[in-house]
Amino acid sequence: MLTLLFVICMIAVFGKLAVLALKGAWGLTKIVFSLIFLPLILIGLVIKGLLILAFPVLLIAGVIFLISELQTGRI
Repeated sequence: MLTLLFVICMIAVFGKLAVLALKGAWGLTKIVFSLIFLPLILIGLVIKGLLILAFPVLLIAGVIFLISELQTGRI
């Protein structure tokens, strides 16, 4: 009986820690993609001569950024 109680409590504690870790990892992933990968992809598209793809991607990212900033009240 004590073993079952221990297992239930352990799953509860480490489950909450796992959820917290996933939330942190998701936030870190968003930062890495927006600050590192998106500019590198845009620079790569421009270097390869694919401006016709780079400009729409840049506009879409800019609009999404602007909408998210307006919702949070930072602008």
